[in-house]
Amino acid sequence: QVQLVESGGGLVQAGGSLRLSCVASGRPSSSYAMAWFRQAPGKEREFVARISTLGVMIDYADSVQGRFTISRDNAKNTCSLQGNSLKPEDTAVYYCAAGESTGWRGRIKRDYDYWGQGTQVTVSS
Repeated sequence: QVQLVESGGGLVQAGGSLRLSCVASGRPSSSYAMAWFRQAPGKEREFVARISTLGVMIDYADSVQGRFTISRDNAKNTCSLQGNSLKPEDTAVYYCAAGESTGWRGRIKRDYDYWGQGTQVTVSS
């Protein structure tokens, strides 16, 4: 079992930046791949970024490519998502997710076994 807690959300103006953090506990960080998803009110949860167990493989959704950066620090059991040049369309609850893996998991929700409670990001225009 893995427990995940997100933090770092808030209100920013369009063009601004935010850094989200996720702290994991319960199992060694090297035993699971991680990802970030987001969900706007009334919409489905969508993939944002993923990272392999050791941080070698990284993948982003087209909507955030070039603006967001995912990283992890296994020694500290953390995974971060840096968002730059934020747009109103980025407004959503952002969720950290973990999936049991020897490498990495995919872009779909069911690839991930554990989820955090989410942190709200609001980008004003």
